[in-house]
Amino acid sequence: MVELALVALSSAGLLVASYFTLVAYRWVAPDAPWIPSFCRLDERTCASVVFTRQARALGLPNSVFGQLYYGVLLVAAMGNTLDTVPWGYGLLAAAVAAVCLSGYLAYALLWVLDVPCRLCFASHLINIAILGLLLYAVLRR
Repeated sequence: MVELALVALSSAGLLVASYFTLVAYRWVAPDAPWIPSFCRLDERTCASVVFTRQARALGLPNSVFGQLYYGVLLVAAMGNTLDTVPWGYGLLAAAVAAVCLSGYLAYALLWVLDVPCRLCFASHLINIAILGLLLYAVLRR
């Protein structure tokens, strides 16, 4: 059951991160008509977040790291490797880092940039839920 929830959450996170990456590299317009209206990034607010210095680490968009994180998590959840010692604790450490980064980015959205980006907050909530599920999966042994 935990694995199924992690597959769903990491898939959703991977979709959001991929969309942000496509926008960050200007491969897709932030308000492309084929994007569901809830997900479209408003050019004046949400899309502007993608191009701030807070949206980059080590020269790459944060979303690229998100794609890697969610992809690895998706593979691990689908392979039922969450309860193995190296994978479980490694993913748990990555989830703690993701939630800490989410906290900083949520702070930046609210008080530095003053941008109410729904997709950003959705990804932060996904990270919190993933951490909770991983804590349960790893510590239930």
